[in-house]
Amino acid sequence: MSQSDLFSADVPALAAPAARAAELRATLNHHAHLYYVLDQPELPDAEYDRLFQELQALEAAHPELLTPDSPTQRVLGRVLDGFAPVRHAVPMLSILTETDTTPAGAESFDARVRRELDLGELDAPVEYAAELKFDGLALNLRYEQGVLVQAATRGDGETGEEVTQNIRTIKQIPLRLLGVDAAVLEVRGEVYMRRDDFEALNERQREKGDKTFVNPRNAAAGAVRQLDPGIAAQRPLSFFAYGLGEVLGWQLPDTHAGVLDALQTMGVPVCEHRVVTFGPSGLVQFHQAMAQQRDALPFDIDGVVYKVNSLALQRSLGFKTREPRWAVAHKYPAQEQLTRLNAIDIQVGRTGKLTPVAKLEPVFVGGTTVSNATLHNVFELRRKGVRVGDTVIVRRAGDVIPEVVGRVASAALAPRAGASAVPADSLPSSFAPREPYVPNFRMPAVCPVCGSAALREKGGIDYRCSGGLFCPAQRKQALLHFAGRRAMDIEGLGDKLVEQLVDGGIVLSLPGLYTLGVAKLAALERMADKSAQNIIDALEKSKRTTLARFLFALGIRQVGETTAKDLARHFGSLDRLVEASVDDLLAVRDVGPIVAQSIHTFFAQAHNREVLEQLRAAGVHWDEGEGAAQNQGPQPLLGKTLVLTGTLPTLSRDAAKALIEAAGGKVSGSVSKKTHYVIAGEEAGSKLDKARELGVEVLDEAGLTALLSG
Repeated sequence: MSQSDLFSADVPALAAPAARAAELRATLNHHAHLYYVLDQPELPDAEYDRLFQELQALEAAHPELLTPDSPTQRVLGRVLDGFAPVRHAVPMLSILTETDTTPAGAESFDARVRRELDLGELDAPVEYAAELKFDGLALNLRYEQGVLVQAATRGDGETGEEVTQNIRTIKQIPLRLLGVDAAVLEVRGEVYMRRDDFEALNERQREKGDKTFVNPRNAAAGAVRQLDPGIAAQRPLSFFAYGLGEVLGWQLPDTHAGVLDALQTMGVPVCEHRVVTFGPSGLVQFHQAMAQQRDALPFDIDGVVYKVNSLALQRSLGFKTREPRWAVAHKYPAQEQLTRLNAIDIQVGRTGKLTPVAKLEPVFVGGTTVSNATLHNVFELRRKGVRVGDTVIVRRAGDVIPEVVGRVASAALAPRAGASAVPADSLPSSFAPREPYVPNFRMPAVCPVCGSAALREKGGIDYRCSGGLFCPAQRKQALLHFAGRRAMDIEGLGDKLVEQLVDGGIVLSLPGLYTLGVAKLAALERMADKSAQNIIDALEKSKRTTLARFLFALGIRQVGETTAKDLARHFGSLDRLVEASVDDLLAVRDVGPIVAQSIHTFFAQAHNREVLEQLRAAGVHWDEGEGAAQNQGPQPLLGKTLVLTGTLPTLSRDAAKALIEAAGGKVSGSVSKKTHYVIAGEEAGSKLDKARELGVEVLDEAGLTALLSG
């Protein structure tokens, strides 16, 4: 058959590409829903990417196949000059807020509803739908024939702003509804940012030296109203639906709960924390239950919402001014409050990080009284312009450490036009204006706990105590790390025992571990004679180690297992390493300027050298020159990087890693273009997929054995 015959008469030229494009769109949308909404992925990332790229290529070759619901249209490249106004077909009205956080708030709402419905004491309780009140930005999604055509903010309720191109970047929001082709179906809900995504975003901002966001709601609102969708796509947003706007050509369910169930079936994300209940007691129970779970939720809420469940009763109740009579928001205590910054102290963490901490006029926020809050680091503190004496915003949400998120300018506390002035002396102390001049806060040059030098690594943002083994603030962390399985491997020396030893003043330094006796340990809480003897035996056994393990156990900043092994191989003895200059250290494989300076600083501290001598005096020993001796053996994997994945038939992960490193190789935790081999066993995961995608050679255990034998 000639080529002309292939596209003759009854077979349209684009039939095959069009069918494949439709198939790819359906497949990709299905798996995106499983991944982003249901959290039940069925397709490896690499396979999803392959299908996505195939669809991109098809649409590039045949632009006429491009559709608004294509997954490739999630991010558009055009930067807007501004947002177009959108007049809502059905106004986006607010609901009444009940600020009484006690059960009386739910009870008064039920009483109002019953009065409006003319229900007596003997009439049945009203059926309600109760759900969460998300702390985000209200949004209207307009679907026509099941395809997303427009997204708009609430605005003033009558007119909002079109933000369609930014909303397309939220992968939870379907570009096409499942099984629905109604002429018009408007979905209303809340755009929000998860707490973990918010913390990660702010951490990235801090690392870049950029402005951080005050809270998840502000971050979400800023992303939605970003004129560049490329930037919006970098801000991790989520969405929950809670209702409908205009609806044409779709049969409404009888209840609000039915609406949410239907939306979920269409592929729209709906929060699982919702109930249908009867009367005020059910509302109170939901309010209290969610208050207990509030801190554990992955997102912020500032209350719950009660709605009369029957849509017919909702229509009967109607509206009062601009608020529905059939709904109310029952609040929780605020998660942000204003208070006065009285002082700034320095806290030394378990790893030696120095963190400025705000000492606050006590304030009730997020369900507890807060008097201390983190300021993260000196650079962020200065960006926020916070100084002692300021009125500041303090935030506490979930189990996140309370933080100062900004200061309030005195002008913001002034009365609005037409309002009566408030005398300064009548303001509470937390609203007192800043002193005429307060100098900028400066980080200390020495650790406030042990007096060691406080240093900031080149290009870093955090100051750290260089005391290491000597600093009491780092003592627990130092002991736990020293006793770790990959360090000195002191079995039985865990969190609780270390806490007792340090808090009781029994162990003041690493060498102090080796002065412990059975009687002293047995006297501790929940410690029998046999358990105490086991600890003593483990300590005695740990004295015979390797130089690499010992170096790793010291907890030197920037020195992990691999670097410790490289140092042991290169120098062969502790004394040579202690006396090494920065230039000497730079000659070690994979040791750069920051790592070299960290190692040199550690050994330059007199108190650290004293700890080393005390440990050796306590009997900790290894074969000097062992590392150098290893270097003299055959090293068939010198300069090679390998990745281990899955379960090997006979070798444990640690054993395989030790063999590779002894042969001069390096074991990495991730696959990249620089990876030479991936060693894969049973149940190998995404690393194997990545290796195949990048064309990295994959070997089994037998292949590894062959490599090691040269």
